[in-house]
Order: sequence, then C-alpha cells, then structure tokens
Amino acid sequence: MTGRLNALALTVTTVVVASAVLLGGCSGATSASSEATSADSYKVGAILSLTGTYAALGSSEKNALELEVTRINAAGGVNGRRIELIIEDDGTDEAKAVAAASKLLSQDEVIAILGASGTGQSMAIRSEIDRAGVPQISMAGGTVITSTFDRLVFQTPWSNSLVVPYVLDRIAADGYTKLAVISDSGGYGKDGNAIIVAEAPKKGIQIVSRQTFNPGDTDFSAQLTKVKSSDAQAVLLWTAGKEGASIVKSASELGVSLPQYGGSGQAKVEFPAGAGPAADGFVFGTGRSLVASNWPADSEQYGVIRDFSRRYSTAYGQDPDIFAGHAYDAIAILVDGLKRAGSGTDPAALRDAIEKTSALPGFGGAFTFSPTDHNGLTADDLALYRVGEGTWERVR
Repeated sequence: MTGRLNALALTVTTVVVASAVLLGGCSGATSASSEATSADSYKVGAILSLTGTYAALGSSEKNALELEVTRINAAGGVNGRRIELIIEDDGTDEAKAVAAASKLLSQDEVIAILGASGTGQSMAIRSEIDRAGVPQISMAGGTVITSTFDRLVFQTPWSNSLVVPYVLDRIAADGYTKLAVISDSGGYGKDGNAIIVAEAPKKGIQIVSRQTFNPGDTDFSAQLTKVKSSDAQAVLLWTAGKEGASIVKSASELGVSLPQYGGSGQAKVEFPAGAGPAADGFVFGTGRSLVASNWPADSEQYGVIRDFSRRYSTAYGQDPDIFAGHAYDAIAILVDGLKRAGSGTDPAALRDAIEKTSALPGFGGAFTFSPTDHNGLTADDLALYRVGEGTWERVR
C-alpha cells in the first residue's frame, strides 16, 4: 500500500518493574501495571469496547495504550510516578460503560478516564464524570461529545462535524447530486446522520434514501433493496461497527453497483478484510495520519507517527490504524497535562492543565485546546482514501 510503513526492530531499555504488560482477557479489567497500586503511581482508567460491534476499535486502542504506558514507565514514568492503567470492557454497551465508569471512579479512584471507544458510551458516562469531577479524554468521533460542552470532557478524533462535510465535498466534486445514506442507530451513526442531513443541501446534494440498522444486525437486504430502487447516484455509509464490511459485501451480492463513500469508521483493517473485493473503490475520509507520508518528512508530526508506527508494528505485527492513533493521542494528552499539573494527583488541576494543551503533536494532528474548544483539530488534518486489494491508498 502506498505510504504504508515497514516494521523495524525496536530496542527498549527494560525496567523490570514496568515492562510487563498484563494483557488479560477480553472481559473485565486489565492493567498495564506489574505491581500493586502505590503512592508512586498515577491510576488512570480506560473504558474500551473490547467485545461487541466496536471490538476492532477497542482492540487497537488497548494495544496502543498498553504499548505507550509500558514505554513511559520504562523511561521513569511521569513526574517520577508510574502510570497504572486499569482497563474496563464496555462490550459496546452504554449501560456497561456506565458501570465501568462507576467502578473506576469509586473503587479504583482514578484521576482520569480515557474513552470510551464509542460515541454513545462516551456520552453515557458523562453523569459519572461530572459527579466525580475527573477529566475524560474520549476516543470517539461523535460531534456531540465536545459540541455539547462539558469542561471535563476532551476528545482525540476528528469529529463528525469535520469529517462529514469533507466527504460530502468529495461526493459533490465527483458529480453526484442524489445520495442514499445508510447509518447505524448507535451514537456515532445518529450523530453523523444528523450532520449529513444538515450539510448535504449546502453541497447541492439531495438525500433520496435514508436507511438505518441496529448494531449487531446481520441482514441488510431490506435497506439495500430500498437503496437500489431509489434514484440514488451514490451511497454514503456512516458507521464504525463491524457491520460496515457486511453491508458493502451484501450490496455487491444484491447488485447495488453505486459508488460508495464513508468516514473514519472504515479506517480499520477489519473493513477491507471483511468486505473483500466488494470494497474495492470505496472512498472514505479520515485523518492524514493514516499514511505517515501525507505529512512533510521533516515535520514533527511525521516523526511522531513514524516512531509510534515502528513500535506498534514491531509489537503487534501490523501498522496502527486510526483507532490506535486515537489512543496514542489520548495518552499523549494525558501525559502532557500531568507534566504541567505537577506531581500531585488532583483531578481538577489535571483538567486545567489539559485545557492548556497547545500545539501538541499527536497522531491525529497538532492538538490545541481552549476554554471553548476541547477537540482541537481542523479539516486540514483530513485526507481521502480509496480501498483496493484489501488495503487503502491516499486519493490524490
């Protein structure tokens, strides 16, 4: 694939007390700590979808978080303290996410929560976050996460409010004025659907068919038959779940031969691998960092992505996807904030420090937060990609 990174050998100075990564199972809590909690550690919670429809997202995020925490601890930690990472699986379920947040905040007494993987889960835990007064760094792409402003909540992905218009611009540039939209009924799909409906007319695009499905569905023939019978010229798929690959494959089997587009939800290996040849030609918009060479070779951004990608591919045998990058950014923002907050463990001081994040080079872009902007990214951080032969390349 154009711009993909080759795995290189990684040499790390091993510190026995911090080098072990307890991977655990897919359910319950795991921890990237090799010893019991002590006064010398920062306890940080992570709520990830390790099972359910977002399992591919959560798996990548877990890999990245454990990789980074091990590296940071091996280098002496932050402010002389180790990071103790406690991971909870929400099963791509909002109620389970709330239970996980309650446990992390009341029992584990974490100073911050990274996550959740999904928009619905990220929003569901907000009352727990507000009650405890701890900062949350979400790794989900719904616009509502930061547009429904909460001083405690930050976000690492490019939100739907950035990605949707970007993709619609491409659809309009390709000459399509009649569009079918297929989205899931979860938080990310609902959020994206609302923005698509609002933005499409501004681009001269008419939505002639709107179809939805529920996470976990396996039969999409009814939705696709309606799309096929409409006068749509193209299809826009908005979901981050595993169902996306099945929809594209089913569309091919049913003879729906329309051009297909999507967003960041398709920026994972699971999508082209699951859809197979049916995904060839699929165009999606997401971050420039999916391919490191999209950034100038002498830029700080390029260096960050190359370094992380080398270490990730060495550890896991594949290049990081966008969701691993979101997790990398979450831990980078947290560490940057901890350094400014000092050696204490006051969540309020940490929140204030995170809000002062300025031009921090991450995987997704250079993050700059403010008292009114807790996303910190722009459309300049985006790029278009086309799927082909089981992978993707930048659309030039």
